[in-house]
Amino acid sequence: MTKRLFIAIDLPESTRQFLADLEPKIRGVRWTEAGQMHLTLGFFGDVSEAVDLALCEKLDAIEFGAFFLPITGIGAFPRKGPPKIIWIGVGKAHPHLFQVHKRVQEAALAVGIEPELRPWHPHITIARCRDVAPQSLRNFLKANEDLDAGMIRVDTFHLYSSKLTPAGPIHTRELSVPAK
Repeated sequence: MTKRLFIAIDLPESTRQFLADLEPKIRGVRWTEAGQMHLTLGFFGDVSEAVDLALCEKLDAIEFGAFFLPITGIGAFPRKGPPKIIWIGVGKAHPHLFQVHKRVQEAALAVGIEPELRPWHPHITIARCRDVAPQSLRNFLKANEDLDAGMIRVDTFHLYSSKLTPAGPIHTRELSVPAK
């Protein structure tokens, strides 16, 4: 049996609510439910039970100190062509965040999970787009280009399993790794 796994940093309720309150009515944009918003450190896809257990052991051994992370800026991926994701930025090149990401990737590689080859661009997905009205989206992004959602304290990251359903993904926390 396999599980669809990813690693994430949860957002405080106040930050999730602030981001959820941005939701304008734009045709073709499906907003992420506040409870589903998180910062992904790594997506591993379908993983066997044996690899899952080994990964939990490696992740649990990761040591990191708590740190604060600014939640600022807004944009869309991809930069060229029709947008697919609307995102909120997090701590541009924040050294502590990138160190935790590196350790998570090393843990995954140690148990045989292939690393993501694309550069990592830390962000919080707040919406997904399909056939979006371009001018409406541009207006929304422009109006929020200086967005500042404050700072969050990162003192734990989590391993989640994700089950895709017609109503949206269901995330189940499998492991929590606190700062040490």
